[in-house]
Amino acid sequence: MGEHARTHTAALMGDFSPLAMIVIDPFVDQLLDANPAACEMLNIIQTLPLAAPFSHRLSASLPLWVSFTDEALTQKTAWSDDLVMLDMLRQPYRVEVYAQRVDDSSQLLLTLIDRNKAEQRRAKAELGRQHRQGEVGWQRVEQVFERIEKQNQLILGAAGEGIYGLDAEGKTTFVNPAAERILGWSTEDMVGHDAHLMFHHTHADGRHFPVQQCPIHASFSDGQVHHVDNEVFWHKNGEAIPVEYTSTPIFEMGRLVGAVVLFRDIRERKRAEQQLRDALAEVESLKQRLELENEYLQEEIKAELNHRDIVGNSPAVAKLIQQIELVAPTSANVLISGESGTGKELIARAIHAGSTRSDRPLIRVNCAAIPRDLFESEFFGHVKGAFTGAVQDRPGRFELAHGGTLFLDEVGEIPLELQSKLLRVLQDQQFERVGDNRTREVDVRVIAATNRELRDMIDNSHFREDLYFRLNVFPIESVPLRKRIEDVPLLARHFLQRACLKFNKPGVRIPPSQLEILQRYPWPGNIRELENIIERQVIVTQDRRLMFDDLLLGEPTRKIGRTNPISAAGHAGAEQNEVALLTEQALGQRQRESAIAALEQAGGKVSGAGGAAELLGLKPTTLASRLNKWGIDTREFRKSAPH
Repeated sequence: MGEHARTHTAALMGDFSPLAMIVIDPFVDQLLDANPAACEMLNIIQTLPLAAPFSHRLSASLPLWVSFTDEALTQKTAWSDDLVMLDMLRQPYRVEVYAQRVDDSSQLLLTLIDRNKAEQRRAKAELGRQHRQGEVGWQRVEQVFERIEKQNQLILGAAGEGIYGLDAEGKTTFVNPAAERILGWSTEDMVGHDAHLMFHHTHADGRHFPVQQCPIHASFSDGQVHHVDNEVFWHKNGEAIPVEYTSTPIFEMGRLVGAVVLFRDIRERKRAEQQLRDALAEVESLKQRLELENEYLQEEIKAELNHRDIVGNSPAVAKLIQQIELVAPTSANVLISGESGTGKELIARAIHAGSTRSDRPLIRVNCAAIPRDLFESEFFGHVKGAFTGAVQDRPGRFELAHGGTLFLDEVGEIPLELQSKLLRVLQDQQFERVGDNRTREVDVRVIAATNRELRDMIDNSHFREDLYFRLNVFPIESVPLRKRIEDVPLLARHFLQRACLKFNKPGVRIPPSQLEILQRYPWPGNIRELENIIERQVIVTQDRRLMFDDLLLGEPTRKIGRTNPISAAGHAGAEQNEVALLTEQALGQRQRESAIAALEQAGGKVSGAGGAAELLGLKPTTLASRLNKWGIDTREFRKSAPH
């Protein structure tokens, strides 16, 4: 039989032994095998042999183990009772060890005995002998607790924690004043009665708590200290009191005679823990809300299709880029003026991107889309309960833009009564939320845009002149497309490339003759109109060539005479009315352009007073049906086109 086989056989012989037995090889520093008793003692659940070095189980007594194993290998046997071994949970055990060398190998068979348990067994055996000889009477138990109470009377009376004693049968032997106060039971109520049945009988959730499962009573059988930090004791009035407690066994002449229990009322701690959990839940809720807001802000921060520059090489664009480069690095407020659809938002984003604030958000506010009574809340935020519907605190756009840039699109739509508050923020960088008296400070750069003539509004007392001057530190004009018509081919190709990607239609092109048509068209809808027309043609094209002949059909191309009834009757003074003929396709295009213009004027609003349907004299359902047919998203008209 080989050396490994003999070792395995030796280990198997210990499988039926109540003693813990292990096989080690001190030369390779490995624990090779262990019988069930040793696995239970050392909490070994891994597959043997253990990969970790055996020396990891020896703690500070490693030098003693070295000399002990050397003796065992030399003398073939050895014994020691001053060694310490750690289990797999790093808990130390004082062990008595018998070692035997396995044949002539370097392996040792060790028998381990827990010294604490061994000493308890010896004490119990000695106590039994004494009882049989009549040397100790059971009356000593009472004397033990009387002595404890007498010797510690001052401590028991002054302690803030509850303290009581139990004999080995679980009956109360003494109670300190703090225990009486916490539990509501008097000393007379408790002494001599079963403490578990009196105030430890039920779990916090109402389940029965069998005494056999009670850690306090476990001290009577295992002689160990038990600490518990999440149970309840029951007050005399039936209230559950959260407690943590420590049960310490009491020995007299080696005999386990009972336990002393020290406990604390942890209701305040529980309340504090609950408050902390509630606060963490609130933080998590705020985190989720901020994440949602952040998703919204990311949409606002970025242009819809993420333009990186301004397309064009005309003198007007060159001048615009020069102005952006001049003002972007400064902190000056900027007022961008120009027709709708000329790319005012793109200019604002370019200014922000070139500023020292580019790593902070650009927050956009479409002033034309905010209901009049919500302007202040939208700008400055509100506190919970400030008005009906304010169910929680909400930051305003100024707070969200702190450290960054606030883009006020259609600034001419701000109500006159709010303009003074806006002026104060621009001057002092301070504001209060609606319903709050706390003054908050912000660091915000403002870029405003308008397609209205603010000077006329000032003359008509619809816009504050001091606010105008505060915003108009650096004016920039967004030039209409008809004044930089030479940029149309570049813009058309730019939008074509994007539309091909968007609609997955590669290879579409614009013939040179069609580019000439685009340059002849006056573009009343500016760049937004150009983009929409390019996208529409990419969708409908069948031969991958875009055609724009219908753009010029709005001009009278062919006319017919319509005879006045008077002339037909032969009367003098007859006159002839001329009517332009439009194809069905051209008529549909004109209807679409009219709808787009109405949506722009109404800020994307379809129905109701001032809506696009009212402006066009159509039923809202009719207009909605046409918009759906044309694939027009009204949300596009609630923000400026980023071109």
